[in-house]
Amino acid sequence: MRQLRGRSALSTVLALSFSLVLAGLVPLSSAPPSNAATSMDVTQARATQDGSTATVRGYVVGQPVASDSVVTTGFPTDYALALADAPGETDTGDMLYVQIPSGFRAEFGLASNPDRMGQLLDVTGTLTAYFSRPGLKSGSQFAVVHGGGDGGGGADPGGDEPAGYYDAADGLTGAALKAALHGIIDDHTELSYSTVWTALRETDEDPDAPGNVIELYTGRSVSEYDNGGDVGDWNREHTWAKSHGDFGTSAGAGTDLHHLRPSDVQVNSTRGNKDFDEGGASVTNCGGCYTDSNSFEPPDRVKGDVARMLFYMAVRYDGSDAPDLELNDTAGNGSVPWHGRISVLLDWHASDPVSAGERSRNEIIYTDWQGNRNPFIDHPEWAERIW
Repeated sequence: MRQLRGRSALSTVLALSFSLVLAGLVPLSSAPPSNAATSMDVTQARATQDGSTATVRGYVVGQPVASDSVVTTGFPTDYALALADAPGETDTGDMLYVQIPSGFRAEFGLASNPDRMGQLLDVTGTLTAYFSRPGLKSGSQFAVVHGGGDGGGGADPGGDEPAGYYDAADGLTGAALKAALHGIIDDHTELSYSTVWTALRETDEDPDAPGNVIELYTGRSVSEYDNGGDVGDWNREHTWAKSHGDFGTSAGAGTDLHHLRPSDVQVNSTRGNKDFDEGGASVTNCGGCYTDSNSFEPPDRVKGDVARMLFYMAVRYDGSDAPDLELNDTAGNGSVPWHGRISVLLDWHASDPVSAGERSRNEIIYTDWQGNRNPFIDHPEWAERIW
């Protein structure tokens, strides 16, 4: 279209606008109707509890059951949900409590739809207290925001799952769900072990220090090129220990980015091929890490990450193409293709929810490297449905 320029363009626009007003096709005033909803993020909504109508964008982070209590599993009803600006938010002081009217409960209530956890929603309603906390009531519209977004000003999760990606898993539980997820994620690009170095420099880059990667267990930000086998270097940690199934570093399980992470050389050596459990002696230069003769405990901030990586491996490598990796409730599995302990991993999965960093990493692996996703990052509720 030809672009109008200068004074003649302005005159043309004004004349056209005046003609439309006279014809009744546009209102004379450009002001929005008095009942128009204001769009805001959760932080803004919490600060604007004045009875006005607003559309609030936020991530579903749980269900309020009391003024200071939000549950993330075992939802008792479909009557309420909590929104936050970041998908992994756990502080109720940063949440907006949302009442779900009866007409929206079947579709958005968490007891009926636990997979709403982590989704980005736009909710229109009245900004007023709920559970004696900043809230939104009398909702007139609930909508899922597709394509990611930034959660109304919060952390970007790195993108949403593609439409229809998990359709084959809808409504399933147990072994049927596990089999369906395997069918969805098993066909992907397999990398060489040398390519993993390059990939980790992207998947685990420090967002606050480009050119650095963040080590999984220590949390240190180190130069992405300080990789190798010397003290102070980082190397490629197989979260599912490669001896648990004897897959080594071969393409496939040995190079799958969904469980490979940068790790301090010495801490990686201390972890070795131990199962995951709680307790033991403190690990040098790894705050929050503990180990004993047959187990390793990572820091609280990545316990959920570890659990979800192992859940992925047990689904992706199920024996239909070697190896057949399984989770059990034992520490000290050695070289058999089992990893534990599942009861502890499920606890960690619940206590350390999916973070924005995990979501971003999942998206990068999907779009830039392997072409498949970790289902337990996209749908945390599926872990309990399988195990």
